[in-house]
Amino acid sequence: MPEVPDQKSAGANDPKPLKSTLNLPQTAFPMKAGLPVNEPLRLKQWEQTDLYAQIRAARAGSPRYILHDGPPYANGAIHLGHALNKTLKDFVVKTKTMAGFDAPYVPGWDCHGLPIEIKVDEQLGRKKLEMDPVAVRRACREYAQKYLDLQRSQFIRMGIFGRWAEPYSTMDPVYEARIAETFFHFFENGFVYKGLKPVSWCIHDRTALAEAEVEYEQHTSPSVYVRYKLTSDPAAIEPALTGKDVYTIIWTTTPWTLPASLAVAFNPEMEYVALATPGATYIVAQALLSEVIVHAHLMSAANPAEPASQTDIIALFPGTTLDGTTFQHPFLDRGILGANATYVTADQGTGAVHTAPAHGVDDFATGKRYDLPEVQYVDDAGRQMHAERFGGSQPQPYEGLTVFKSNPVIIELLKERGALLSASSFEHSYPHCWRCHNPVITRATEQWFIAMETPMSAPDGSETTFRDRALAEIKTVTWDPAWGEERITNMVTTRPDWCISRQRIWGVPIAVFLCRKCSTPLKDPAINKLIVDLFIKESADAWYVHTPEALLPAGTACECGHTEFRKEMDILDVWFESGASSHAVLDFDPDTQQKPGTDPRADLYAEGGDQHRGWFMSSLLCNIGMHNRAPFKSVATYGWTLDEKGRALSKSLGNFIDPVAIMDQLGGDIVRLWVASVDFREDVVASLPLLKRLAEEIYRKLRNTFRFLLGSLREVDPSTGLTHDFDPVTDSVPFEQMQPIDQYILARAAELTKKIADAYAAFEFHRVYHLLNEFLNSELSAFYLDVLKDRLYTYPIKFKPGHEYQRELYLTRRSAQTAIYKITDALARLTAPILSFTADEVWQSLPATKGSVHLTLFPTPESLAPTMSVEDSAQWDGIFAMRDRVLAQLETLRTEKKIGKSLEARAEISFDDEVLKKSWDHHEAALAELFNVSKTELLLVPKTRFEILPDLKVEPTSDRKCDRCWRHVSDVGKNANYPTVCLRCAEALDAIDFQPYAAPPSTNN
Repeated sequence: MPEVPDQKSAGANDPKPLKSTLNLPQTAFPMKAGLPVNEPLRLKQWEQTDLYAQIRAARAGSPRYILHDGPPYANGAIHLGHALNKTLKDFVVKTKTMAGFDAPYVPGWDCHGLPIEIKVDEQLGRKKLEMDPVAVRRACREYAQKYLDLQRSQFIRMGIFGRWAEPYSTMDPVYEARIAETFFHFFENGFVYKGLKPVSWCIHDRTALAEAEVEYEQHTSPSVYVRYKLTSDPAAIEPALTGKDVYTIIWTTTPWTLPASLAVAFNPEMEYVALATPGATYIVAQALLSEVIVHAHLMSAANPAEPASQTDIIALFPGTTLDGTTFQHPFLDRGILGANATYVTADQGTGAVHTAPAHGVDDFATGKRYDLPEVQYVDDAGRQMHAERFGGSQPQPYEGLTVFKSNPVIIELLKERGALLSASSFEHSYPHCWRCHNPVITRATEQWFIAMETPMSAPDGSETTFRDRALAEIKTVTWDPAWGEERITNMVTTRPDWCISRQRIWGVPIAVFLCRKCSTPLKDPAINKLIVDLFIKESADAWYVHTPEALLPAGTACECGHTEFRKEMDILDVWFESGASSHAVLDFDPDTQQKPGTDPRADLYAEGGDQHRGWFMSSLLCNIGMHNRAPFKSVATYGWTLDEKGRALSKSLGNFIDPVAIMDQLGGDIVRLWVASVDFREDVVASLPLLKRLAEEIYRKLRNTFRFLLGSLREVDPSTGLTHDFDPVTDSVPFEQMQPIDQYILARAAELTKKIADAYAAFEFHRVYHLLNEFLNSELSAFYLDVLKDRLYTYPIKFKPGHEYQRELYLTRRSAQTAIYKITDALARLTAPILSFTADEVWQSLPATKGSVHLTLFPTPESLAPTMSVEDSAQWDGIFAMRDRVLAQLETLRTEKKIGKSLEARAEISFDDEVLKKSWDHHEAALAELFNVSKTELLLVPKTRFEILPDLKVEPTSDRKCDRCWRHVSDVGKNANYPTVCLRCAEALDAIDFQPYAAPPSTNN
């Protein structure tokens, strides 16, 4: 190839090098993304143009799609779970928007509750004791607002679109009023009651917990076998026991509950035995006898040196005979009742269950049936209370100790009283508080409940219950994954009444007035409406400011006639608060409401899998109470974020991943790409090395492909130095006139568009990720763009009038650019929901585009290409099979040192079927390009000449090499003005008035 002469000696008329005539890719789209720097600049641009408002305006009047945001807790910076949550929701909102829906996104925050109050307590210290409740609430509000603002800025940094300036917040006065309104609706319609019942209780936080606030962790408990002496007549159970010293044995892992023991429960349907041992006879379940003998170290009465056995059984009787018997408490001066209960099982233990009504749901029910005393033996902090309070005469050594610290003291007491048969440790799954992660206890306290068996009417007028309505509505919802339906169904089926009260101050109070004389709650809808209006005006703080006398209308009286009232000071469960968003937000916010006359339910709730017992359930129950229907049409759940060893991400394990730090280091689009790469329905894996690989391998390849595509749409005319960007209006070639290979790639892009649209609709974002990667790498980079380079680089960028061959070559190049433009346009839009920053950058680098890619709709397959026929698809399959054969033979020639580059070879394809050959003739001009050889020739041969047809022969070519395109073709040197190039390149040079040059001396040989 002629080179540029030395500038010191070259004359003004010396020729430019041929290399300068090649149209290599040129674009301002940088290879290095610089996402940490450039993404904030793009965010600023979006903010300045109010892109979210533009999107809403563009979709005004379109069908609505409502994703209702589950509120994250405002008590810290975001973690990777938040990033997964919000990015998935953003994928949904953006895909629905680009599919033509009006899909607003109103983010929300959960701002009340114990974690914030505890943090504020720590900050205030002893100062809190001097502050009134309103001042403490103000401090809590400021704390929550601080983290709401922080999280909001971090979500915005991730490229999440939404109504960030006006989110919903559970501490907003209007929202607080709607929470109260939701409660009053339940209260006025008979769902709510106040009563003593066992609930999960956190002794660290000193409050009741809902089911959704309890999580299970491994815990080591003491395991003790304790004997209770029978005090009623043994002969009444079985004559064989007459005159015997009889005991029953209980097994427990909570010795701290023994001071509250009031009964021993036996299963009426099980068989029990009396086992003779030296000095005592023991009653245990027959099915558990062998285990009890081992664990309680029971010896044989007949052979005291040997363990007891079946031969030591002296009586067999049903559990019903033990009903009404009496026993002596193992260390207190208290009688213990023998009771029947079917919850006693033969799975483990002894078949005799010590019953403390204050500390168990089943125990409490037994206490009710047998009219046992309703006494609480443990205070709010979990301390054992004084025996004197309950008529005891002697203080006990465990009094004043917290329950878990009292365990060893009580075990020692049992040992002293001769009641302990054995003691060991037992590791098991045990309930813990989700906030402080300390073990919780079951404790009977007076709380407010919503009764799950409350009678109510179904929409068709039939009578049902609150629980059954919830179960019926679950069936009307689409659950993704499908197992979510069974999970929440089981939870609703078995859940107890909903404990909605908490003993704190940072929340919405249970705004009920109680009669000072009889404690009956005042149930007056008009008064309740006054409270709702007051909360709207002054926030829920008003409950702590005004006296009952100031709030109640003059003359207000209880049904007992008394006129003095006190305020209930418990607050509502935060799950009730967030569940009430179906009323507070969906019923009132115009941006979250469906169009009139359509299904009013939100289209989607999407949260973690633990929310079946949390927000999904509380939302379901609240909305059934308010509207007798579920609040959602569909529910999607995602898994936990784990490290590569399957461990939860945490700072203590050293595997914590800060999404903000990742954005600062790699970019927000890398976090988004990670979310798209995983199947959110399963537990997802994340690590810093994995994110770096995504950035350095997947994202970089994707970006470089976009860069090549964009660069191929710009050309510089060497004759004028002017730059021209491809204009889709004036430069495009109609599909039917495009080159076959360009038609093929557009058909493939159309297929991709259809697959991606289907995947987006099914929320299969990981499929989109894999489809895009496969198309970009396999279809574009490894194939189409590779074979296209010759056409893009060497074909004419313009033509002279009257030069038909020049024009034909020019249009052939424009055909490629038309395909590239359409593909780049489509890919920018298809990737926009996932790579929101990069796709917008690509879009704004694409010629003839305006505004943001996020204002556009997804491409349709029809806008890219007609559907490929079965015949065309089969033919292309044959061509690609032939390409594989050509490439294999080229590699053989290279290995044999017969060629260096592929362009030093030619291919000859032989057919014995004229019809088949004619179908290939349509592609003949493109086959050399497709196979990356200098020439491909199609031949028709007699039948049965070859074993495999079409037959293929690839061999070195003897033709000269073109100094411009490097092909070896027979017409090199045929144009006297450009003697070292082929005729095709000569036309390209003539089109730009390239200066003719003489052939080098070596060329004339």
